[in-house]
Amino acid sequence: MVNNSFKKIVIVFLVVLSLPAYSQDPQFSQFYAHSLYLNPAFTGNTNLDRVTGVYRNQWTSVPGAFVSYSFAYDHNFSDVNSGLGLMFTKDKAGSGGLKFTNVAGLYSYNIKINRKWALRSGLKFSYTSRSLDKSRLTFGDQIARGGATETIEGFSDGANSYIDLGTGAIVYSESLWVGASIDHINQPEQSFLSGTAFLPIKLSLHGGYNFLIRENIKGDEESSMTLTYNYKHQQNWNQLDIGAYYNRSGFVLGMWYRGIPIMKTASLSNNDALVILLGFQSKGLRIGYSYDITISKLAGDIGGTHEITLVFENPYEKKKIKKKRHFVPCAKF
Repeated sequence: MVNNSFKKIVIVFLVVLSLPAYSQDPQFSQFYAHSLYLNPAFTGNTNLDRVTGVYRNQWTSVPGAFVSYSFAYDHNFSDVNSGLGLMFTKDKAGSGGLKFTNVAGLYSYNIKINRKWALRSGLKFSYTSRSLDKSRLTFGDQIARGGATETIEGFSDGANSYIDLGTGAIVYSESLWVGASIDHINQPEQSFLSGTAFLPIKLSLHGGYNFLIRENIKGDEESSMTLTYNYKHQQNWNQLDIGAYYNRSGFVLGMWYRGIPIMKTASLSNNDALVILLGFQSKGLRIGYSYDITISKLAGDIGGTHEITLVFENPYEKKKIKKKRHFVPCAKF
């Protein structure tokens, strides 16, 4: 009985501390499958139209830990070298019903630097709503007052909303790309409690290189290897995803590592997960499944993470294209 009460107090203490703290954004392992979430400069980096759907269930051994899903649509206006997109993202964290809902509009513009290199730049304007069901939480003051039904914590109204701004850019050639994106430029206020808690700026540095291994008699790619990385920094939090994808005849096998062993985050070892991916692509349709194998000290307690992506790109007939289109040659998952 004592152990259970102590456990509840510890959990409540951690939850209360986390509410006014700087939070991290939802993340996706298949970050190139959902490239609009990674960088608004990827908007319109498609033949014509693209529809993207992502579902993520993180830490399956923890009931209701983190469940995220996102949907996006973007269109390539090649005549004006621009792309437009719309993105919807929702995240639910913990048994307390902490919810995050974001709707974003995106725009990109493509500039050809020379015969080999081009630049895409992008902007993101979004609206976010965060809510919390206080009735599903038990706070320290309720336990101290003999199981009181209401907390005396200074909540505003259990909900908060704000406008958010982001930007990004990518420099690329036929086989290489390097990009950067910045989210929360205006650092919106996101607190549920009295006082202020501003959402810190998030920086992402990403890129990769495609190696052609074999092509068929028509000159089309038959197999290739893609090396990728994605580094993220927000407040005192750092993370690096680095790995590779092998592509052959429409099938994709990927593996990458998440963490920075030489750099601690919040005084903890930064050694998070190994990610394994299986994917298939054919005639504009891509389906991907990834599993995050937790390798930190919490591995036995939180379990792994499942993620499924579904992307459809409207194919076009080459004979109808009047001029050559330039796309970032990034990984597809």
